[in-house]
Amino acid sequence: MHSILGGLKVAISPKIYVKDPETSELGKKIIEKSILLIDEIGFDNFTFKKLGDKIGSNESSIYRYFENKHKLLLYLTSWYWGWIEIKLVLTTNSITNPQEKLVKALAIVTEEASEDNNHPHINEVVLSRIIICEFSKSYLTKEVDEENKEGYFLIYKRVITRLIEIIWAVNPNYAHAKSLASMVVEGALHQHFLKNHFKSITNCSEAISPTDFFTELVVKQLSH
Repeated sequence: MHSILGGLKVAISPKIYVKDPETSELGKKIIEKSILLIDEIGFDNFTFKKLGDKIGSNESSIYRYFENKHKLLLYLTSWYWGWIEIKLVLTTNSITNPQEKLVKALAIVTEEASEDNNHPHINEVVLSRIIICEFSKSYLTKEVDEENKEGYFLIYKRVITRLIEIIWAVNPNYAHAKSLASMVVEGALHQHFLKNHFKSITNCSEAISPTDFFTELVVKQLSH
């Protein structure tokens, strides 16, 4: 699957960027170093000036790719969910048993990320840490409704929609598939955060993964 993944490009809305960073070496360096810098200092402390220092380029050169750091965060989160969607489709497409497909899909959207080596300028493990800690900042804004209309969260919602369809295939009579699917995707991020930072209020640990928890929860829920 790695070779297939390497040949696929995550299609991100051009409204998010000024210039597609995938079209130049500087653009790829902006993506690569922004991931590492946000992971190091956090999104709140991240600035284009600091990023410019990291990549050895003027701050103005970054603005040729992204209007502001919020748009850059939207790009990174969109790329992550696009990567998850590709894995979800490729991994589950050949599975005909609805229950087996559900279990595999739950693993894809809840498991700890591993680097796939198909995108040299993107460290998926580090990006995953950013998603866990910073993803909510991409949509908890006053502009969320307008940005949603512009399609900025389309890939994220598409991942959840794919999970909804898999849930319906297991139990077409389940009345809360949308809520369950969105809770799993968002809840997995939260459980990973708790496992890393607030260990006393989660059962997730090195022995029990968020995947274990959500698989048991969803399978039992759909069996009623």
